[in-house]
Amino acid sequence: MNITYTDHISAEDYTKLRASVGWLAICPEQAEATLSGSRFVIAAKDGEHTVGMARIVSDGGYICFLADVIVLPEYQGKGIGNGIVSRLTAIVKDSMKSGYRINFVLLSAVGKEGFYERFGFTKRPNDQFGHGMQQWLEKE
Repeated sequence: MNITYTDHISAEDYTKLRASVGWLAICPEQAEATLSGSRFVIAAKDGEHTVGMARIVSDGGYICFLADVIVLPEYQGKGIGNGIVSRLTAIVKDSMKSGYRINFVLLSAVGKEGFYERFGFTKRPNDQFGHGMQQWLEKE
């Protein structure tokens, strides 16, 4: 295994990774828009094979959202997720202007909170913040 990291992933590889972990399928056009609208993307490759990825969505001000941290099931537990999240965190920090503070947020899959705590993320609710919330919107 020779893992390298790049700042690009194809929409096809992105949708394959989503399927590998049982996430909701999205159409190719939506996948392409998702990737092109991301502020930063990191993909992990084993040779030419994409084995993981994550991306940052940002308003360019004070909110950065860590999204879609995915590693193929057969590659999980090998440090690839750590490599991806560490690289994206460093990229976000490097992009900040002096004096900036960024609220770096994410939605964790159930049972994966401990992974993100290693990077300094804090579970919600806590004494300062309530539960995170979400909803899926669908247009038929």
